[in-house]
Amino acid sequence: MAFGATHLSLALSLMALIVLAKADFNEKVEPINNIMEQNSEMLTQEFCILGAVGSVVAEAIRRERRMGASLIRLFFHDCFVDGCDAGILLNDIPGRFQGEKSSPPNDNSVRGYEVIDQAKQRIKTTCPGAAVSCADILALAARDSVAMLGGIPYPVRLGRRDARTANFTGALTQLPAPFDDLNVQLTKFRAKGMSAREMVALAGAHTVGFARCVTMCDDRNINPARKSTLNCGCPVSNNNTNLVPLDLTTPQFFDKFYFEDLIKNRGLLFSDQVLMGSSATADVVRTYNSNPVLFLREFNAAMTKMGDLPPSRGAQLEIRDVCSRVNGNSIADM
Repeated sequence: MAFGATHLSLALSLMALIVLAKADFNEKVEPINNIMEQNSEMLTQEFCILGAVGSVVAEAIRRERRMGASLIRLFFHDCFVDGCDAGILLNDIPGRFQGEKSSPPNDNSVRGYEVIDQAKQRIKTTCPGAAVSCADILALAARDSVAMLGGIPYPVRLGRRDARTANFTGALTQLPAPFDDLNVQLTKFRAKGMSAREMVALAGAHTVGFARCVTMCDDRNINPARKSTLNCGCPVSNNNTNLVPLDLTTPQFFDKFYFEDLIKNRGLLFSDQVLMGSSATADVVRTYNSNPVLFLREFNAAMTKMGDLPPSRGAQLEIRDVCSRVNGNSIADM
């Protein structure tokens, strides 16, 4: 599949979301095979891929709504380190390879790997012969999560490839951190070709999701105005114990209330609240708060732009058969 979007692929992308939107999350999502049988003339291999990923994401969000926020974050943490290459999915090999998954910004923090693995397997089962990268699955899972949590669906271009390596140090240096001041954040986003406005739009992903206890217990990470409201009792498991919502009002819905919190000095993270420290970003926060539809549109545009970040120059690329390891038996070239 070519990386450029075609009218057909955009239409199929939206059709897949429409099909999934009709499914009641309290009921079992209709098997993709049934959908294919009912629409055999119009369905293509690409639509099969879109439906397979979407059904897995829908099932995961039905089990745990927070997973949608985690899948959006997983996509961001992949693309922001050396481009959208699924490097974050590679498992470490003790003594031979240390990847992004175990880097401090991701270790015991980023979630959703099993959902990507399930989507890869669903594609193999329901779409025989389909060649789709793990990087593409990450992009589709993030988009589907946005839509299923209440955002606006947007088309995702396919055709990415998976890297045969990852960047442990890059995850430390390239990803925005909760203790980053505004200038540091702007510098990191500019390095990815993103403007201040696009940075604020992407920060709006914090309208869903939670911060972990270990983040809250570090004074560097927290808006001082919120510190007295927090009950810090570490350690924390992957369950919801000791988690605090990033959006105080509607943490499970993709909407504009994150920006309202910032205006009221109620942003949880230091890196969020500093967006109000400069007119260049504070004006955008106020605009998105007063015009939530504009926020949703510009968030989608920024996600699309981020999803086009290419792998590092010279990176060896493939379509992985298993998302957590490279193809073949050797990683001598990693």
